[in-house]
Order: sequence, then structure tokens, then C-alpha cells
Amino acid sequence: MLSVFNQNLAKEQSMSFRILQRVWRYSTLLMFAFAASCIASSARATSTPSVQSFFEYSAFSNAQLSPNARYVAMLVPAKDGNVRLGVMDVVERIPKVIASFDGADIVQFHWINDDRLVYAAGDRGVGVGDQHLGPGLFAVNRDGSEFRQLIERSFGLLSAHNATVVRALPANTGFYAAIRGSDDIYVAQHDVTRGVRDRSIRSLNLLRLNTKTGRSTVVERPGVTTSWLIDRQGEARAATTLDGDIESVFYRDAGQSKWRKLAQFNAYTGDGFSPYFFGPDGAMYVRARHGKDKESLYRYDLEKNSIDPEPLISLKDYDFSGSVVYNDKKFLGVHFETDADDTRWFDPQMQAIQKSVNDLLPSTVNRISVGYQAETSVLLVQSFSDIQPSVYFLYDSASKKLTMLGNSMPQIDPLQMSAKDMVRYKARDGREIPAYLTLPKGAGDKNLPLVVLVHGGPFVRGVSWRWNREVQFLASRGYAVLEPEYRGSTGFGWGHFKAGWKQWGLAMQDDVADGTKWAIAQGIADPKRVCIAGASYGGYATLMGLINDPSLYRCGFEWVGVTDINLMYDVNWSDISNEYQQYGMPVLVGDQDKDAVQLKATSPLVNAARIKQPLLLAYGGSDERVPIVHGTKFRDAVKATNQNVDWVEYPEEGHGWQLLKNNVDFWTRVEKFLNKNNGKQ
Repeated sequence: MLSVFNQNLAKEQSMSFRILQRVWRYSTLLMFAFAASCIASSARATSTPSVQSFFEYSAFSNAQLSPNARYVAMLVPAKDGNVRLGVMDVVERIPKVIASFDGADIVQFHWINDDRLVYAAGDRGVGVGDQHLGPGLFAVNRDGSEFRQLIERSFGLLSAHNATVVRALPANTGFYAAIRGSDDIYVAQHDVTRGVRDRSIRSLNLLRLNTKTGRSTVVERPGVTTSWLIDRQGEARAATTLDGDIESVFYRDAGQSKWRKLAQFNAYTGDGFSPYFFGPDGAMYVRARHGKDKESLYRYDLEKNSIDPEPLISLKDYDFSGSVVYNDKKFLGVHFETDADDTRWFDPQMQAIQKSVNDLLPSTVNRISVGYQAETSVLLVQSFSDIQPSVYFLYDSASKKLTMLGNSMPQIDPLQMSAKDMVRYKARDGREIPAYLTLPKGAGDKNLPLVVLVHGGPFVRGVSWRWNREVQFLASRGYAVLEPEYRGSTGFGWGHFKAGWKQWGLAMQDDVADGTKWAIAQGIADPKRVCIAGASYGGYATLMGLINDPSLYRCGFEWVGVTDINLMYDVNWSDISNEYQQYGMPVLVGDQDKDAVQLKATSPLVNAARIKQPLLLAYGGSDERVPIVHGTKFRDAVKATNQNVDWVEYPEEGHGWQLLKNNVDFWTRVEKFLNKNNGKQ
């Protein structure tokens, strides 16, 4: 049994990357012949980093240990080519590319067992609107042998297959979970409604698939299943279903075929629980509030059909968000997030290893991964901070030596990046609002131009302490950046989340304005040089900020922003589900009929004539989350009374920018826009 604990992670001190550089200099460095992810020269350039350097694709990513910890796999791009899958023996240190595509990237992979992996395809150089293939799924042994395609990439092949012929599964199928010690995996497949654009939530069917034969069997589901949970023996034991606004959790006893309902509850009122994982002891653990303000991790008593009274993991001031670390024998620890990422180990040996790694890498969060059935003393370390993109190391717990695998963003010099800290301020009604503040390096902490960057969602935790492209780019140009976790944001308790219900343009907006006023009162922000910005809901908040507080914000820029709540209901080519429109939005955002007056008063589209400040608008022509009609209608409305409006459309992009060229173009525009409207006095 895990012990109960409460953890409030202390703020990290300012980063000193020189220590990390010294570690690299004296560590045994492994340079992959096929990786463009080596550490840059110690002679760092002192000039301002280019726009492109912040938005380059990752040069090294997704390193994973095999279950026996004898091999490590990773994604690495060929020079001027596509991303490939490589594997290296951690003892012999000989890397090998085992899979690649001529005209596509490998975008994700998973170890199936010690000898076999599956991987999916994509193309990071193609926008959403130009992508007509799915990711597919492919299997290969770690030595490159026994290749097999498991899932088709073409969506034109959704017709039923001949049951007597083993063919790849249709493209509406994707990887779901590995099964320990087996060549089998689970894949999930959404029901398909042919010929009709159906936005209703469809069942997520689960299939057990053999990666060598391609044969699959369907797992019986208890209803319109939206998620599944697999136990350590590879059996589907828990499932969550949705019927209207009623969510139900079902459980199936080991060796049984019949599902039994554990509980049902309203999907939007926070009264239920979410199955989280099965422990090595077979117990089921769930995430729940259990009558309290914060979500914690609990053991679920399957005999009593109830949640245990006391949580196993509870975080002071934060909802539990993270993952449990375990091997084939026991729980080892838990990764979690408070104001930054951290790990708490229950295993004394792992706790000692974490200390040794932290002593070598003292200025970063160092997340350790272990082999499920480790046969070596090697562990994987992902090291990152607010100023350092992820760097991957191997750590030998026997020799206590680090070996650098690769740097995700080798062109980024942490010495040029700007520190980020969590702050808290009071909203006008007394509610405490958490926020992250980034101050431009070398610019001091007083009378700075400020960008208030509002996260999207809105009902998510939108900000973390990790390195962020947009924030660091803005800071590199001399701007302080404030990122509020306004009410309605998740991760800070039920009360903070619920206080944002039906508060678009109202109290949620006031929280952003109050954060801006706080930064001004602290002397951090120059009151004459404040700009508001954001994407999606953050775009909505940008426009409403200019409307509600015209004297507070000198300018605004937004991309893929919602411009009218009624459009979220009425535009039938968006990807918002029917269920969310019918049951979720009336509760969380506003009811079209009952709240009609409020929705009109808080509509940027209706109130566009009130915006007089300079404005930059950008939208994706292939966006299904916030269709471009949001942008075009608002552009036409605001330009009727405001000629200082810049507009850009990226036809091939969706809900955000995927292509490097478009990121460079957009943020170059932002830089010019800010220099003109929010720069030096």
C-alpha cells in the first residue's frame, strides 16, 4: 500500500545551465551517426535568436527503454529528410535505424516486448488541410526484421474486409495499449457512420491484434464506450461509457466475460471518478474528488464497490495529474505536477538514484524511466526546465555515469532563455489566481512592455513550467509574458474550475484584466505598453479584453480565436460533438435560449465596433475546431470601424500552425506588430 502524502513543490530557483554544460563536458557523450541532435558548440552565439530557431521541428524525441532496459529506441530525422526510428543496445552502444519512410515521418512508436515495436506515420511538412492519409500502424522487430503493416493509411479503404483474408485493419483504427510479454497489442476503432457527417460520440471499439499474424478479435463492450483500462495481464478490465450526459464505469472480473456497472454519474458535474490504472497487485486505482475540492488518486475497493476513504496521492493546492511508475514487482513512485514537474519515489533505491541524477543535473527537472523487467542497471532520464527543452540521457546506476543521447532543440541556448515563475494574485472578488510570469533575460523587472498571453481550452490547465516556444520567443524580443490560469482552468481544484462556468467574457475575463493590473501595480509592466494575445479561447479573451478594458490594452493579436459563442452551436461543420453541444456547453459556456442576452453581450462579433486598438488576426482555412467563418465574419465586422486590423489566413492549417514556414511567417508578423504598437515609447 502506498503511503498518503501531501506535496507542495517549492519554486525552482533561477537556472544555472553552466553546471549542466560542465556535466556534458565530463560525461561520456554518445553521438548518433544518424541524429541531428548533438549539443551545439560551447561557443554560444550572443546575437538574438532567429524566429525560426524557436519553431524548428524537434531534432530528437520520444526516447523509450525496452521492457528489459537493454535497448533504447528514439525518433531522429535524417539530414534534410524524414524522421526515422532508431534502436540502440545500451551495453554495446551501437545505434541502428530500423524503420523509415521515403515520403513520410515516423511520428510515434511503442515497445511491444523486448524484441518488437509498432510505429505510426505522419508528415510534419504537410498541413492539416492537405493530409489525406491516416497514421496507419506498422510492426517490426528491433533488428529490422519481420515487418508487417497492421493498419491502413488510406481512409478510402473503410469497406468491410473479407473475413477469410488477413488484411490490414481500416484507417479509423489506432494503437491503444501494449500487452506485457506478448506479440499482441490492443487497438481502438471508432464506429463509422457512412455518408453522413455525424458529430455524435461513437463507440470506441477495442480489438486485440497480433502484430505478427495481423489477426484480431473484438472485445465485447458494455455500451457506447469512450475509454478502456487494461490490467497487468493484458486483459480489458474496466470501461467507461457515455449515454447523453450520463457517464458509467463498468468492471469485468478476471476470467469473466460479463461486465458489471460500478457507478454512474453526470459527466459534467464532477461527482464521479475516472479509472486510472491497475497496480501490480491487481487493485484498481481511480482519480476522484471524493467530496473534496481537489482530485486525488484513490484505491477502488472492488468488493465493497466503493472508493477508499483516504487518498493514496494527494497534492496540496493542486489536482493530482501525473503517472505512477512501477515494474513487474511493485510500485516505485509517482510523477506529478504542481507548479512544476516532480517525482516522489516510494522505493528507497529509486530515491537514491534520483538524488544522484539531480546532483549531476541540478538545474533541471529530471524525469526517470525504468524498464518493466530490467536486466541492466541503465535508466532513461528526460531532463528539462523552463529554459531548457528536453535533453535525453542514459544513466547507469551501477557506475553512476550519464551518457547523453540527444537534444530535442540543439539550436536553443538556455543561457539566452528567460526564467519563468509561478505567481499568484487576487481577483477583484478575492479569488486567488495562479499565473506564470516570464521576464525577459537581462531586462530587469520594472517598467517592461507586457504581453498577457491567455491560454486556450478554456477548461484545461493551460500553462506549465516547461520550455515554451511562444513565450520564449516573446521574451527574447524584450517582452514580459503573463499567463493567467483564470477561473475555469482545471488543475487547481473543483471550486476554481466551477467558478468559470458561464463566465466567458465576464468573471473569467476579469481575472485576466486583474492579472494585468497586478503586473502594473507591481511595477513590472509599463501601463502604456500592454498587449493581450491568445489562441482559440485565448483568442476570444483577447477580443473581449479589447472590448471590456480598452484603456488597459494597447493592442491585441489572436489566432484561431472563437468570435461568437452562438457560432459554436450553429456552424455544423465544426468538430464539436452533438453531446457536448446538448449537455456540456449549456452548463459550462451558456445556453442559447436561456442565456441569449448574456451571449449577445459577450460576443466579440456583435461588439466588434467597440474595438479601436490595433489588431492582428490569423486563422487556418482547414480548422474544424474553430472554423474560419469565425475569423472572416469578425474581420469584416471590425474593419468597418477599425482600419488598423491585419489579417492572415493559412489555407492548409487547422487549429494552430503545424508547418514551420507558417510559424515563422506568423511570429515574424507578431514581432513587427508588437514593435509598431507595443514597443519602445
